[in-house]
Amino acid sequence: MSAHFPGLVIIIPLVAAFLILIGALLDRRLAFPLTALALLGSLLTAIGLLGKVIQTGVVEYHLAGWAPPVGIAYRVDHLNALVLVAVATVAFVNLMGTRELVKGLFEDRLGPFYTLYILLIAGLQGIVVTGDAFNLYVLLEIAALTGYALVGMSEGRAPLSSLNYIFIGTVGASLYLLGVGYLYLVTGTLNMADLAVRLPALYPSKVVVSAFVICLVGLCIKMGFFPMHAWLPNAYSHAPDPVSSLVAPLVTKVMIYVMIRMMLFVFTPAFAFDQMAISEPMVWLAIAAIVAGSFMALSTRRLKRMLTYIIVAEVGYMVGGFWLGNRLGISGAILHIVNDAIMTLCVFLSAAAIISKVGSDAIDDMQGLFKKMPVTMGVFVVAGLSIIGVPPTCGFFSKWYLISGAVAAGQYGFMAALLLSSLINLVLFFRIFEIAYFEPFHDHHGDHGHFVSAVQEAPFEMLVTLVVTAVLLFALGIYAGDIVSQIIDHAIPVGIT
Repeated sequence: MSAHFPGLVIIIPLVAAFLILIGALLDRRLAFPLTALALLGSLLTAIGLLGKVIQTGVVEYHLAGWAPPVGIAYRVDHLNALVLVAVATVAFVNLMGTRELVKGLFEDRLGPFYTLYILLIAGLQGIVVTGDAFNLYVLLEIAALTGYALVGMSEGRAPLSSLNYIFIGTVGASLYLLGVGYLYLVTGTLNMADLAVRLPALYPSKVVVSAFVICLVGLCIKMGFFPMHAWLPNAYSHAPDPVSSLVAPLVTKVMIYVMIRMMLFVFTPAFAFDQMAISEPMVWLAIAAIVAGSFMALSTRRLKRMLTYIIVAEVGYMVGGFWLGNRLGISGAILHIVNDAIMTLCVFLSAAAIISKVGSDAIDDMQGLFKKMPVTMGVFVVAGLSIIGVPPTCGFFSKWYLISGAVAAGQYGFMAALLLSSLINLVLFFRIFEIAYFEPFHDHHGDHGHFVSAVQEAPFEMLVTLVVTAVLLFALGIYAGDIVSQIIDHAIPVGIT
Protein backbone atom coordinates (compact mmCIF):
# COMPACT_ATOMS: atom_id res chain seq x y z
CA MET A 1 0.00 0.00 0.00
CA SER A 2 2.78 2.46 0.89
CA ALA A 3 4.10 2.17 -2.67
CA HIS A 4 0.95 3.96 -3.84
CA PHE A 5 1.07 6.80 -1.30
CA PRO A 6 2.05 9.46 -3.90
CA GLY A 7 -0.97 8.55 -6.02
CA LEU A 8 -3.33 8.18 -3.06
CA VAL A 9 -2.81 11.74 -1.82
CA ILE A 10 -4.47 12.87 -5.08
CA ILE A 11 -6.85 9.97 -5.73
CA ILE A 12 -8.47 10.05 -2.28
CA PRO A 13 -9.70 13.67 -2.46
CA LEU A 14 -10.62 13.43 -6.16
CA VAL A 15 -12.80 10.35 -5.64
CA ALA A 16 -14.17 11.84 -2.44
CA ALA A 17 -15.27 14.99 -4.28
CA PHE A 18 -17.55 12.91 -6.49
CA LEU A 19 -18.90 10.92 -3.52
CA ILE A 20 -19.52 14.07 -1.47
CA LEU A 21 -21.54 15.69 -4.24
CA ILE A 22 -23.64 12.55 -4.81
CA GLY A 23 -24.00 11.84 -1.08
CA ALA A 24 -25.14 15.40 -0.36
CA LEU A 25 -27.90 15.04 -2.93
CA LEU A 26 -29.21 12.09 -0.91
CA ASP A 27 -28.66 13.69 2.49
CA ARG A 28 -26.69 16.91 2.90
CA ARG A 29 -25.58 15.81 6.38
CA LEU A 30 -23.29 13.29 4.67
CA ALA A 31 -21.13 16.03 3.15
CA PHE A 32 -19.09 16.81 6.25
CA PRO A 33 -18.27 13.25 7.44
CA LEU A 34 -17.28 12.19 3.91
CA THR A 35 -15.01 15.23 3.60
CA ALA A 36 -13.51 14.63 7.03
CA LEU A 37 -12.76 10.96 6.27
CA ALA A 38 -11.15 11.85 2.95
CA LEU A 39 -8.97 14.60 4.40
CA LEU A 40 -7.98 12.41 7.34
CA GLY A 41 -6.96 9.74 4.83
CA SER A 42 -4.93 12.31 2.89
CA LEU A 43 -3.26 13.52 6.08
CA LEU A 44 -2.29 10.02 7.21
CA THR A 45 -1.02 9.23 3.71
CA ALA A 46 1.04 12.43 3.65
CA ILE A 47 2.57 11.65 7.06
CA GLY A 48 3.34 8.10 5.91
CA LEU A 49 4.93 9.45 2.75
CA LEU A 50 7.12 11.87 4.72
CA GLY A 51 8.25 9.01 6.97
CA LYS A 52 9.07 6.89 3.95
CA VAL A 53 11.09 9.69 2.33
CA ILE A 54 13.06 10.25 5.55
CA GLN A 55 13.86 6.54 5.76
CA THR A 56 14.51 5.62 2.13
CA GLY A 57 14.98 8.87 0.19
CA VAL A 58 13.20 10.06 -2.95
CA VAL A 59 10.00 8.22 -3.90
CA GLU A 60 9.15 7.90 -7.62
CA TYR A 61 5.65 7.00 -8.73
CA HIS A 62 4.49 6.53 -12.33
CA LEU A 63 0.78 7.03 -12.86
CA ALA A 64 -0.84 3.92 -14.39
CA GLY A 65 2.63 2.39 -14.66
CA TRP A 66 3.63 4.61 -17.60
CA ALA A 67 7.18 5.92 -17.19
CA PRO A 68 8.06 9.42 -18.40
CA PRO A 69 8.32 10.99 -20.91
CA VAL A 70 5.19 9.10 -22.06
CA GLY A 71 3.52 9.06 -18.63
CA ILE A 72 3.32 11.43 -15.69
CA ALA A 73 5.69 10.89 -12.79
CA TYR A 74 5.12 11.95 -9.20
CA ARG A 75 8.43 12.57 -7.48
CA VAL A 76 8.40 13.05 -3.71
CA ASP A 77 11.53 14.20 -1.90
CA HIS A 78 12.16 15.84 1.47
CA LEU A 79 11.00 19.24 0.22
CA ASN A 80 7.58 18.40 -1.11
CA ALA A 81 6.91 15.67 1.48
CA LEU A 82 7.23 18.32 4.20
CA VAL A 83 5.02 20.82 2.35
CA LEU A 84 2.48 18.07 1.64
CA VAL A 85 2.08 17.33 5.35
CA ALA A 86 1.60 21.06 6.02
CA VAL A 87 -1.12 21.31 3.35
CA ALA A 88 -2.96 18.21 4.58
CA THR A 89 -2.73 19.34 8.22
CA VAL A 90 -4.13 22.81 7.53
CA ALA A 91 -6.93 21.39 5.38
CA PHE A 92 -8.05 18.87 8.02
CA VAL A 93 -7.74 21.17 11.03
CA ASN A 94 -9.58 23.99 9.29
CA LEU A 95 -12.34 21.60 8.23
CA MET A 96 -12.90 20.44 11.80
CA GLY A 97 -12.77 23.93 13.25
CA THR A 98 -15.17 25.64 10.86
CA ARG A 99 -17.94 23.04 10.78
CA GLU A 100 -20.46 25.16 12.69
CA LEU A 101 -19.61 28.27 10.69
CA VAL A 102 -20.10 26.40 7.42
CA LYS A 103 -23.48 25.08 8.59
CA GLY A 104 -24.58 28.60 9.40
CA LEU A 105 -23.36 30.13 6.16
CA PHE A 106 -24.06 27.36 3.64
CA GLU A 107 -26.83 25.25 5.15
CA ASP A 108 -28.47 24.82 1.74
CA ARG A 109 -25.16 24.41 -0.16
CA LEU A 110 -23.17 21.99 1.98
CA GLY A 111 -22.61 19.55 -0.89
CA PRO A 112 -21.20 22.11 -3.36
CA PHE A 113 -19.13 23.82 -0.64
CA TYR A 114 -17.41 20.67 0.60
CA THR A 115 -16.94 19.41 -2.96
CA LEU A 116 -15.12 22.62 -3.87
CA TYR A 117 -13.21 22.48 -0.57
CA ILE A 118 -11.78 19.04 -1.21
CA LEU A 119 -11.10 19.71 -4.92
CA LEU A 120 -9.01 22.71 -3.86
CA ILE A 121 -6.98 20.46 -1.57
CA ALA A 122 -6.64 17.83 -4.31
CA GLY A 123 -5.26 20.50 -6.63
CA LEU A 124 -2.82 21.88 -4.05
CA GLN A 125 -1.57 18.42 -3.05
CA GLY A 126 -1.17 17.52 -6.70
CA ILE A 127 0.87 20.67 -7.33
CA VAL A 128 3.15 19.67 -4.47
CA VAL A 129 3.84 16.05 -5.50
CA THR A 130 3.86 16.20 -9.30
CA GLY A 131 7.12 15.88 -11.19
CA ASP A 132 5.69 17.05 -14.51
CA ALA A 133 5.72 20.75 -15.41
CA PHE A 134 2.53 20.64 -17.51
CA ASN A 135 0.67 18.44 -15.03
CA LEU A 136 1.52 21.09 -12.47
CA TYR A 137 -0.32 23.65 -14.61
CA VAL A 138 -3.40 21.40 -14.84
CA LEU A 139 -3.47 20.96 -11.07
CA LEU A 140 -2.81 24.67 -10.65
CA GLU A 141 -5.98 25.39 -12.59
CA ILE A 142 -7.99 22.86 -10.56
CA ALA A 143 -6.89 24.60 -7.37
CA ALA A 144 -7.42 28.07 -8.84
CA LEU A 145 -10.91 27.49 -10.23
CA THR A 146 -12.17 25.96 -6.99
CA GLY A 147 -10.50 28.76 -5.03
CA TYR A 148 -12.26 31.40 -7.14
CA ALA A 149 -15.61 29.71 -6.55
CA LEU A 150 -15.07 29.40 -2.79
CA VAL A 151 -14.04 33.06 -2.44
CA GLY A 152 -17.11 34.17 -4.39
CA MET A 153 -19.59 32.19 -2.27
CA SER A 154 -20.00 34.99 0.25
CA GLU A 155 -22.25 38.02 -0.08
CA GLY A 156 -21.33 41.67 -0.44
CA ARG A 157 -18.10 42.39 -2.29
CA ALA A 158 -16.88 38.79 -2.39
CA PRO A 159 -18.10 38.03 -5.95
CA LEU A 160 -16.39 41.15 -7.32
CA SER A 161 -13.19 40.33 -5.42
CA SER A 162 -13.36 36.79 -6.80
CA LEU A 163 -13.74 38.16 -10.35
CA ASN A 164 -10.65 40.33 -9.88
CA TYR A 165 -8.86 37.27 -8.49
CA ILE A 166 -9.86 35.32 -11.62
CA PHE A 167 -8.52 37.97 -14.01
CA ILE A 168 -5.16 38.36 -12.30
CA GLY A 169 -4.82 34.65 -11.47
CA THR A 170 -5.47 33.73 -15.09
CA VAL A 171 -2.68 36.05 -16.20
CA GLY A 172 -0.27 34.42 -13.76
CA ALA A 173 -1.23 30.88 -14.77
CA SER A 174 -1.02 31.76 -18.47
CA LEU A 175 2.48 33.16 -18.05
CA TYR A 176 3.59 29.99 -16.26
CA LEU A 177 2.10 27.87 -19.06
CA LEU A 178 3.81 30.00 -21.72
CA GLY A 179 7.15 29.54 -19.97
CA VAL A 180 6.63 25.77 -19.81
CA GLY A 181 5.77 25.80 -23.51
CA TYR A 182 9.08 27.48 -24.26
CA LEU A 183 10.90 24.84 -22.22
CA TYR A 184 9.15 22.06 -24.12
CA LEU A 185 10.04 23.78 -27.40
CA VAL A 186 13.78 23.54 -26.73
CA THR A 187 13.97 20.30 -24.71
CA GLY A 188 11.13 18.11 -25.99
CA THR A 189 10.17 17.05 -22.46
CA LEU A 190 7.91 18.18 -19.64
CA ASN A 191 9.29 15.94 -16.91
CA MET A 192 11.06 18.10 -14.33
CA ALA A 193 13.94 15.68 -13.79
CA ASP A 194 14.53 15.43 -17.54
CA LEU A 195 14.38 19.21 -17.87
CA ALA A 196 17.06 19.59 -15.20
CA VAL A 197 19.33 17.24 -17.19
CA ARG A 198 18.76 18.83 -20.61
CA LEU A 199 18.69 22.52 -19.73
CA PRO A 200 22.38 23.07 -18.74
CA ALA A 201 23.49 22.59 -22.36
CA LEU A 202 20.88 25.18 -23.39
CA TYR A 203 21.61 27.88 -20.81
CA PRO A 204 22.87 30.38 -23.44
CA SER A 205 19.57 30.06 -25.34
CA LYS A 206 17.37 33.16 -25.29
CA VAL A 207 14.36 30.84 -25.27
CA VAL A 208 15.46 29.36 -21.95
CA VAL A 209 16.09 32.82 -20.51
CA SER A 210 12.64 33.92 -21.67
CA ALA A 211 11.05 30.80 -20.17
CA PHE A 212 12.79 31.49 -16.85
CA VAL A 213 11.62 35.09 -16.68
CA ILE A 214 8.06 34.34 -17.81
CA CYS A 215 7.63 31.43 -15.38
CA LEU A 216 9.01 33.49 -12.50
CA VAL A 217 6.73 36.45 -13.19
CA GLY A 218 3.71 34.16 -13.47
CA LEU A 219 4.51 32.50 -10.14
CA CYS A 220 5.10 35.87 -8.46
CA ILE A 221 1.60 36.93 -9.53
CA LYS A 222 0.09 33.70 -8.21
CA MET A 223 1.85 34.03 -4.85
CA GLY A 224 0.84 37.68 -4.40
CA PHE A 225 4.42 38.99 -4.38
CA PHE A 226 4.55 42.79 -4.10
CA PRO A 227 3.85 44.77 -6.29
CA MET A 228 1.81 41.99 -7.98
CA HIS A 229 -0.34 41.47 -4.90
CA ALA A 230 -3.40 43.54 -5.85
CA TRP A 231 -5.75 40.53 -5.95
CA LEU A 232 -4.84 39.21 -2.51
CA PRO A 233 -6.19 41.66 0.13
CA ASN A 234 -9.72 41.84 -1.26
CA ALA A 235 -9.97 38.13 -2.12
CA TYR A 236 -8.89 36.93 1.31
CA SER A 237 -10.64 39.59 3.41
CA HIS A 238 -13.99 39.43 1.56
CA ALA A 239 -14.11 35.63 1.33
CA PRO A 240 -16.33 33.69 3.78
CA ASP A 241 -14.48 33.13 7.06
CA PRO A 242 -14.16 29.32 6.61
CA VAL A 243 -12.66 29.98 3.17
CA SER A 244 -10.26 32.70 4.32
CA SER A 245 -8.85 30.36 6.95
CA LEU A 246 -8.21 27.78 4.21
CA VAL A 247 -6.86 29.75 1.24
CA ALA A 248 -4.85 32.31 3.24
CA PRO A 249 -2.56 29.70 4.88
CA LEU A 250 -2.14 27.53 1.78
CA VAL A 251 -2.35 29.18 -1.63
CA THR A 252 0.55 31.63 -1.41
CA LYS A 253 2.75 29.09 0.39
CA VAL A 254 2.20 26.41 -2.25
CA MET A 255 3.06 28.94 -4.98
CA ILE A 256 6.29 29.80 -3.16
CA TYR A 257 7.02 26.08 -3.00
CA VAL A 258 6.53 25.91 -6.79
CA MET A 259 9.02 28.75 -7.26
CA ILE A 260 11.57 26.94 -5.10
CA ARG A 261 10.94 23.68 -6.96
CA MET A 262 11.36 25.29 -10.39
CA MET A 263 14.45 27.29 -9.46
CA LEU A 264 16.33 24.50 -7.64
CA PHE A 265 15.25 21.37 -9.50
CA VAL A 266 14.34 22.49 -13.02
CA PHE A 267 16.45 25.52 -13.89
CA THR A 268 19.03 24.54 -11.20
CA PRO A 269 20.94 26.91 -8.87
CA ALA A 270 23.76 27.41 -11.38
CA PHE A 271 21.34 29.10 -13.75
CA ALA A 272 18.94 30.75 -11.29
CA PHE A 273 21.51 32.20 -8.88
CA ASP A 274 24.65 32.58 -11.00
CA GLN A 275 23.92 32.98 -14.70
CA MET A 276 20.73 35.04 -14.42
CA ALA A 277 22.16 37.22 -11.64
CA ILE A 278 18.76 38.41 -10.40
CA SER A 279 19.26 37.51 -6.73
CA GLU A 280 20.06 41.08 -5.73
CA PRO A 281 16.97 42.65 -7.39
CA MET A 282 14.71 39.88 -6.04
CA VAL A 283 15.96 40.47 -2.49
CA TRP A 284 15.31 44.20 -2.84
CA LEU A 285 11.82 43.50 -4.16
CA ALA A 286 11.32 41.26 -1.11
CA ILE A 287 12.46 44.13 1.12
CA ALA A 288 9.88 46.38 -0.56
CA ALA A 289 7.22 43.68 -0.05
CA ILE A 290 8.02 43.36 3.65
CA VAL A 291 8.03 47.10 4.28
CA ALA A 292 4.95 47.84 2.15
CA GLY A 293 2.93 44.93 3.54
CA SER A 294 3.78 45.91 7.11
CA PHE A 295 2.81 49.56 6.68
CA MET A 296 -0.38 48.68 4.80
CA ALA A 297 -1.32 46.42 7.71
CA LEU A 298 -0.66 49.30 10.07
CA SER A 299 -2.97 51.59 8.10
CA THR A 300 -6.15 49.47 8.38
CA ARG A 301 -8.59 49.08 11.25
CA ARG A 302 -10.13 45.84 9.95
CA LEU A 303 -8.83 42.58 11.42
CA LYS A 304 -9.02 40.34 8.33
CA ARG A 305 -7.59 43.03 6.07
CA MET A 306 -4.73 43.57 8.50
CA LEU A 307 -3.97 39.86 8.39
CA THR A 308 -3.99 39.82 4.58
CA TYR A 309 -1.41 42.60 4.45
CA ILE A 310 0.71 40.65 6.92
CA ILE A 311 0.58 37.81 4.36
CA VAL A 312 1.97 40.21 1.73
CA ALA A 313 4.90 40.90 4.05
CA GLU A 314 5.35 37.20 4.88
CA VAL A 315 5.57 36.38 1.17
CA GLY A 316 8.45 38.85 1.08
CA TYR A 317 10.10 36.93 3.94
CA MET A 318 10.08 33.67 2.02
CA VAL A 319 10.92 35.00 -1.43
CA GLY A 320 13.75 37.12 -0.06
CA GLY A 321 15.09 34.26 2.05
CA PHE A 322 15.20 31.98 -0.97
CA TRP A 323 16.92 34.50 -3.22
CA LEU A 324 19.65 35.06 -0.63
CA GLY A 325 20.98 31.97 -2.37
CA ASN A 326 22.68 30.41 0.67
CA ARG A 327 21.76 27.39 2.75
CA LEU A 328 20.67 29.39 5.80
CA GLY A 329 18.37 31.65 3.80
CA ILE A 330 16.79 28.83 1.81
CA SER A 331 16.37 26.77 5.00
CA GLY A 332 14.61 29.72 6.59
CA ALA A 333 12.34 30.16 3.56
CA ILE A 334 11.31 26.50 3.51
CA LEU A 335 10.83 26.38 7.28
CA HIS A 336 8.75 29.53 7.09
CA ILE A 337 6.46 27.97 4.48
CA VAL A 338 5.43 25.42 7.11
CA ASN A 339 5.47 27.79 10.06
CA ASP A 340 3.54 30.53 8.30
CA ALA A 341 0.90 28.07 7.11
CA ILE A 342 0.12 27.15 10.72
CA MET A 343 0.45 30.72 12.02
CA THR A 344 -1.89 32.04 9.35
CA LEU A 345 -4.37 29.23 10.02
CA CYS A 346 -4.30 30.09 13.72
CA VAL A 347 -4.92 33.84 13.31
CA PHE A 348 -7.61 33.41 10.65
CA LEU A 349 -9.43 30.77 12.70
CA SER A 350 -9.25 33.11 15.69
CA ALA A 351 -10.57 35.95 13.54
CA ALA A 352 -13.43 33.74 12.33
CA ALA A 353 -14.36 32.90 15.93
CA ILE A 354 -14.25 36.57 16.93
CA ILE A 355 -16.31 37.72 13.95
CA SER A 356 -18.91 35.03 14.59
CA LYS A 357 -19.54 36.46 18.05
CA VAL A 358 -18.89 40.18 17.57
CA GLY A 359 -20.53 40.38 14.15
CA SER A 360 -17.78 42.61 12.82
CA ASP A 361 -14.07 42.47 12.03
CA ALA A 362 -13.50 46.10 13.04
CA ILE A 363 -10.63 46.21 15.51
CA ASP A 364 -12.42 48.91 17.54
CA ASP A 365 -15.31 46.47 18.15
CA MET A 366 -13.02 43.99 19.94
CA GLN A 367 -13.39 45.70 23.33
CA GLY A 368 -13.54 43.37 26.30
CA LEU A 369 -12.91 40.20 24.28
CA PHE A 370 -10.40 38.81 26.79
CA LYS A 371 -13.30 38.50 29.26
CA LYS A 372 -15.88 37.44 26.70
CA MET A 373 -13.72 34.96 24.73
CA PRO A 374 -10.71 34.09 26.94
CA VAL A 375 -9.67 30.89 25.15
CA THR A 376 -9.98 32.37 21.66
CA MET A 377 -8.03 35.47 22.64
CA GLY A 378 -5.42 33.37 24.41
CA VAL A 379 -4.83 31.45 21.18
CA PHE A 380 -4.83 34.71 19.22
CA VAL A 381 -2.09 36.02 21.54
CA VAL A 382 0.02 32.91 20.90
CA ALA A 383 -0.43 33.29 17.13
CA GLY A 384 0.39 37.00 17.31
CA LEU A 385 3.55 36.34 19.33
CA SER A 386 4.60 33.74 16.77
CA ILE A 387 4.09 36.16 13.87
CA ILE A 388 6.06 38.79 15.79
CA GLY A 389 8.80 36.21 16.32
CA VAL A 390 8.85 35.55 20.07
CA PRO A 391 10.52 32.30 21.20
CA PRO A 392 9.73 29.46 21.71
CA THR A 393 7.03 29.84 19.06
CA CYS A 394 7.90 28.68 15.55
CA GLY A 395 7.92 32.17 14.02
CA PHE A 396 11.10 33.02 15.92
CA PHE A 397 13.13 30.13 14.53
CA SER A 398 12.35 30.62 10.85
CA LYS A 399 13.08 34.35 11.25
CA TRP A 400 16.34 33.43 12.94
CA TYR A 401 17.40 31.38 9.92
CA LEU A 402 16.32 34.18 7.57
CA ILE A 403 18.26 36.81 9.51
CA SER A 404 21.30 34.52 9.73
CA GLY A 405 21.11 33.96 5.98
CA ALA A 406 20.89 37.71 5.40
CA VAL A 407 23.99 38.32 7.51
CA ALA A 408 25.89 35.53 5.74
CA ALA A 409 24.95 37.00 2.34
CA GLY A 410 25.78 40.55 3.39
CA GLN A 411 22.14 41.60 2.77
CA TYR A 412 21.76 43.89 5.75
CA GLY A 413 18.83 45.67 4.14
CA PHE A 414 16.87 42.42 4.20
CA MET A 415 17.82 41.88 7.83
CA ALA A 416 16.67 45.41 8.69
CA ALA A 417 13.36 44.83 6.88
CA LEU A 418 12.75 41.64 8.90
CA LEU A 419 13.43 43.46 12.17
CA LEU A 420 11.26 46.42 11.13
CA SER A 421 8.43 44.08 10.20
CA SER A 422 8.66 42.35 13.57
CA LEU A 423 8.44 45.72 15.34
CA ILE A 424 5.41 46.74 13.26
CA ASN A 425 3.77 43.37 13.97
CA LEU A 426 4.39 44.07 17.65
CA VAL A 427 2.48 47.33 17.32
CA LEU A 428 -0.30 45.70 15.28
CA PHE A 429 -1.03 42.90 17.69
CA PHE A 430 -0.51 44.80 20.93
CA ARG A 431 -2.89 47.46 19.64
CA ILE A 432 -5.51 44.69 19.45
CA PHE A 433 -4.50 43.23 22.81
CA GLU A 434 -4.88 46.66 24.42
CA ILE A 435 -8.39 47.19 23.03
CA ALA A 436 -9.49 43.64 23.85
CA TYR A 437 -8.10 43.64 27.40
CA PHE A 438 -8.26 47.17 28.76
CA GLU A 439 -11.33 48.57 27.00
CA PRO A 440 -14.75 47.20 28.06
CA PHE A 441 -16.93 45.63 25.39
CA HIS A 442 -19.92 47.80 24.53
CA ASP A 443 -23.09 45.81 23.84
CA HIS A 444 -24.52 47.50 20.76
CA HIS A 445 -27.60 45.29 20.96
CA GLY A 446 -28.52 46.47 24.40
CA ASP A 447 -28.85 49.75 26.28
CA HIS A 448 -26.08 52.28 25.99
CA GLY A 449 -23.61 51.94 28.80
CA HIS A 450 -24.27 48.23 29.33
CA PHE A 451 -21.10 46.15 29.12
CA VAL A 452 -20.99 42.44 28.52
CA SER A 453 -18.85 40.39 30.91
CA ALA A 454 -20.30 36.90 30.48
CA VAL A 455 -18.17 34.38 28.62
CA GLN A 456 -19.52 33.74 25.12
CA GLU A 457 -16.91 31.51 23.55
CA ALA A 458 -16.81 30.05 20.05
CA PRO A 459 -18.30 26.59 19.41
CA PHE A 460 -16.51 23.73 21.17
CA GLU A 461 -15.13 22.20 17.94
CA MET A 462 -13.59 25.52 16.98
CA LEU A 463 -12.07 25.96 20.44
CA VAL A 464 -10.45 22.52 20.26
CA THR A 465 -8.93 23.25 16.85
CA LEU A 466 -7.73 26.66 18.03
CA VAL A 467 -5.94 25.05 20.96
CA VAL A 468 -4.47 22.40 18.63
CA THR A 469 -3.06 25.07 16.30
CA ALA A 470 -1.58 26.95 19.27
CA VAL A 471 0.10 23.73 20.44
CA LEU A 472 1.43 23.20 16.92
CA LEU A 473 3.03 26.66 16.99
CA PHE A 474 5.01 25.66 20.07
CA ALA A 475 5.77 22.15 18.77
CA LEU A 476 7.12 23.48 15.47
CA GLY A 477 9.30 25.88 17.42
CA ILE A 478 10.63 23.28 19.83
CA TYR A 479 11.43 20.82 17.04
CA ALA A 480 12.61 23.41 14.50
CA GLY A 481 16.20 22.15 14.73
CA ASP A 482 15.13 18.57 14.01
CA ILE A 483 12.95 19.64 11.08
CA VAL A 484 15.87 21.51 9.55
CA SER A 485 18.51 18.86 10.19
CA GLN A 486 16.44 15.79 9.27
CA ILE A 487 14.30 17.16 6.46
CA ILE A 488 15.17 20.60 5.10
CA ASP A 489 18.94 20.05 4.92
CA HIS A 490 18.25 17.03 2.68
CA ALA A 491 15.89 19.08 0.52
CA ILE A 492 18.54 21.65 -0.50
CA PRO A 493 21.03 20.68 -3.23
CA VAL A 494 24.48 19.83 -1.89
CA GLY A 495 26.26 22.55 -3.88
CA ILE A 496 24.50 25.37 -2.00
CA THR A 497 26.49 26.51 1.03
